[in-house]
Amino acid sequence: MNIRSFLHAILAIVLLVSCSSSDNNTSTPNEDDGPAQVDKSQNLLATGASANDILSNSRFDKLVIEAAYAPGFRPSDAAMSGFQDFLRANTFKTDIEIIYREIASTGQEFLTLDEIDELEQDNRTAYNDGSTLAIYIFFADAASDGDDLDEGLVTLGAVYRNTSMIIFESTIRLLANRSRTVTIEEIETATLNHEFGHLFGLVNLGTTPVNDHEDPEADSHCVENPCLMRAELQFGAVSKLLGASAAKGKVHSSCSLNGLQLLKQMELRVSRGAAAAPPLDAECLLDLESNGGRPNSSS
Repeated sequence: MNIRSFLHAILAIVLLVSCSSSDNNTSTPNEDDGPAQVDKSQNLLATGASANDILSNSRFDKLVIEAAYAPGFRPSDAAMSGFQDFLRANTFKTDIEIIYREIASTGQEFLTLDEIDELEQDNRTAYNDGSTLAIYIFFADAASDGDDLDEGLVTLGAVYRNTSMIIFESTIRLLANRSRTVTIEEIETATLNHEFGHLFGLVNLGTTPVNDHEDPEADSHCVENPCLMRAELQFGAVSKLLGASAAKGKVHSSCSLNGLQLLKQMELRVSRGAAAAPPLDAECLLDLESNGGRPNSSS
């Protein structure tokens, strides 16, 4: 081999090594590694654990609400608009996005809390990400397990984690159709706001009261009247939805909203010329402000 041929061979080897090295540096991740894992841990805490995160912008400045609903049970635009007004009035969150997702029908007449939890695990897609806080709300086509209209047991909604809520939309529509003065939209709004009040940490559920106003006979509910968080809106006795799973040491609800009591209160307010849904009272508003919420002139 002459010197020229030898140099050409060396150059070819250098170029081959260089190209191989470059290809390795710009290669895509191995597909066998699978998709990146989503950290769900911060969305699996107890009700009220994220109260300050929801109320203030210290950690999260955006709120994403995943509104999952069974076919035919999407919440009304009016209720969701009123719900966003409630959030903006009491928190510092101005960037609020609602993502609507239709999911398969439950195919059931009643749902236990364990079943509700399983449905969330199967269908939820939004979780905390960077400076975005995610909330999951399921508008169900089934009633709460243990509901009995003849016995006055009608549940409209429940919270069971720091960012998880269920609204029994089919039950809301049933009650609204029985009323001549209160609309579906008004009951939806009142239910959403009441349950979200618990995610705010009310009452003494993650947001410490400035002054004592928790009803001694109904944990996490207010003794003041009128108030959206008033104790009479929860069942006096622990319902199946509240108690069954808690007894097993599993997920449990901190509130089971009594539909008949709420409807009765709303109809009474309408008859007196007031807004159908009761507002948060001054004590609850003061508590929210103390935990990072927006100051309210009523407090």
